[in-house]
Amino acid sequence: MTPDQLKTALGAGLLSFPVTAFDSERRFNAEPYRRHVEWLSGFPATALFAAGGTGEFFSLSPAEIPEIVSAAKEAAGSTPIVSGCGYGTEMAVEIARAAEKAGADGILLLPHYLIDAPQEGLYDHVRRVCQSIGIGVMVYNRDNSILQADTLARLCEACPNLVGFKDGSGDIGLVRQITARMGDRLTYLGGMPTAELFAEAYLGAGFTTYSSAVFNFVPGLAIEFYDALRAGERRKCETILNEFFYPFMAIRNRRKGYAVAAIKAGVRLQGFDAGPVRAPLCDLTAEEEGMMETLIAPYKR
Repeated sequence: MTPDQLKTALGAGLLSFPVTAFDSERRFNAEPYRRHVEWLSGFPATALFAAGGTGEFFSLSPAEIPEIVSAAKEAAGSTPIVSGCGYGTEMAVEIARAAEKAGADGILLLPHYLIDAPQEGLYDHVRRVCQSIGIGVMVYNRDNSILQADTLARLCEACPNLVGFKDGSGDIGLVRQITARMGDRLTYLGGMPTAELFAEAYLGAGFTTYSSAVFNFVPGLAIEFYDALRAGERRKCETILNEFFYPFMAIRNRRKGYAVAAIKAGVRLQGFDAGPVRAPLCDLTAEEEGMMETLIAPYKR
């Protein structure tokens, strides 16, 4: 897939990040992972992100990432696979090249590790990763890696394969400045945790789509909400928010890290052997899993 083809695919519909399956020893468990990705690819998500944030990228070794990408490619059929990528520049370049070799159609460049950096440093970091590969790149604005509009504009000039911008900062003023300045040069993706809670605001800021974590275990509902949002059916969106997303948010907010752990619990409750989360995250308690079971009962497959 060329970068331009990836850009088109990213903007064509809902996106999602499959959880990474682990066995009881917390090793990558390829077979249940493939079964889950195959199930997800039967729903109309236009791209799946392997080893992304919901896929516990932060807990994976660099050597595991191409293995996960390869398993996703085997299972996803014609659905494009975008690989997570990140850490410091040298590691990010290595991961990006390994993901490309494993068959990834693009990469999502997550924030670099630990330290804050000036705009010139962020420019050099993103440019080097983009220029190390031929596939498309999407940058993820959040935490210690916030590209300002001027920096992003320079990167768009220097890196033809930079095709997407994902925001997890919640800074609507900044993202509106970026969409107004960059126009259709990029595809724009909402990336706040439980993105549906912010989807209407991001749509108004010029974003075309978002990544749905709950697509992992209630894909039909995720698609229903996305379609209602794009159709301007505000009352229907509010009904789904009140009946599902706000109760899910209450569970997610009970403990740090549950934005991932609650998703993985939902996948297990749908009958997929996703296994536990890796440290430093913790799984839901038995009581909280019961709350999740009640929430998703109407949507069991």
